[in-house]
Amino acid sequence: MFLLAWISLGMQVDVLIGSRGLLPIAEHLADARRQGTSFFEFPTPFWIVAGDRAVTWGIAGGGLLALAAMLGKRPRLCLFLSSALYLGYATACRNFLGFQWDNLLIECGVLATLLPEDRPARWAHVLLRLLLFKVYFESGVSKWLSHLGDWRDGSAMALYYETAPLPTPLAHLAHALPAGWHRVESWATLVFELAVPWCVFGTRRMRLFALAAMTAFQAAIFLSANYGFFCPLMIILGALLLDEGDAVRWMARIRRRQRPAEDRAARRPGRLEEMARRMLTTMFVTLWVWISFTEGMAYFDRAPEKNWDAAARGLRPFYEPWRVANTYHLFGHVTRERVEPEFQTTLDGKTWTAQALRFKPGEPKRSPPWVAPHQPRVDFQLWFHGLAFRRGMPVYAAALLDRLCVAPDAIASLFAEPPPKAPQAVRIAYWRYRFTTPPERRKSGAWWSREWVRATPQVACSDRAVLRQRAR
Repeated sequence: MFLLAWISLGMQVDVLIGSRGLLPIAEHLADARRQGTSFFEFPTPFWIVAGDRAVTWGIAGGGLLALAAMLGKRPRLCLFLSSALYLGYATACRNFLGFQWDNLLIECGVLATLLPEDRPARWAHVLLRLLLFKVYFESGVSKWLSHLGDWRDGSAMALYYETAPLPTPLAHLAHALPAGWHRVESWATLVFELAVPWCVFGTRRMRLFALAAMTAFQAAIFLSANYGFFCPLMIILGALLLDEGDAVRWMARIRRRQRPAEDRAARRPGRLEEMARRMLTTMFVTLWVWISFTEGMAYFDRAPEKNWDAAARGLRPFYEPWRVANTYHLFGHVTRERVEPEFQTTLDGKTWTAQALRFKPGEPKRSPPWVAPHQPRVDFQLWFHGLAFRRGMPVYAAALLDRLCVAPDAIASLFAEPPPKAPQAVRIAYWRYRFTTPPERRKSGAWWSREWVRATPQVACSDRAVLRQRAR
């Protein structure tokens, strides 16, 4: 999963934080230094060097660490270093790597460093199973507590497929299913996320049932929406529900060389080493559980008399930037409409041409893409802008307009066709999209229907002061 994450990030990191990218890391760190921000508040290796070469070579380093771990070369050390480096990029990329599955990958990587190969590690397994439980159960609680009540009344899945950030072609088919089926899906999701996770702490049969149910659940999500590496990561995390005997039998089928677990020579640590290990393990387990529980209660139980947030507020600045104990609340409620921003250019000030993003809904006859486990970060982030476009233009969107004016080649990889080299003006148009019905699809060949919402005032490329101000 780390290797997939590094490859996906490497395909777009220059556009994200390179010197000609949308959120240049060197400029941000220069501002951070002037404001007195420290490494512990903004943990990234780019404090040392933030040039384009460093950005590129760091990706290569992360990929090599992941590959070495896959090949069994000091996997715990490599996973720890890969987690630390990925944290540095997640911090540097800010909004673009602020998704819950980015935090989950870091958290998984850190906990995986507690898994030795030569001896049992009961607490490491307990923590990873708790993490699996936490992701599902907290997401279920967020759905149950939704202020819209859309999961409890069964209406959520009637809109989910159409309004998901990057749906697949199968989402169009699923959206057309009967309303009664969507109600069943909505209620079944609550069962999957609120009831099934408790089997993680049950007998072997209960855990195998949970593994099968969770795998099927994630496979269905993977087929209907593009969430990067999230679904494969959750499926692999489920492997921790297997017993040692199950794991040996399953892994024997895919490993070139498999030694039975009982034949492995276990190194016996010295007494002082064992005491130090137990003390550090106890401290880490206690701290991780306390942070996870307190942050979860602070997010979900906001009753003023309990004030869970106050319990974590004093220590939060010390652990929050490191993302080793996170709260998960995936799709607490479903978006009611889909508004998509469309970047437009004009060469004469009269005729506007749409610059279609590679993976976003654009031309209604263009099929939704298959893109996971790759995650196109700009396309995905613009979905959030569509939810709140009335509040104004985010920094990265203004920067994208600016690059369309002065450096279209720097962001050309984001678009289906290369943008023009010297436009006269730029703007963002907003469209409301919905899936076509099956009869409409058969008649017109269109996957989407759309209606005009509005456009931002045009900005002349000869006068970029407005864009430069917004892009900072």
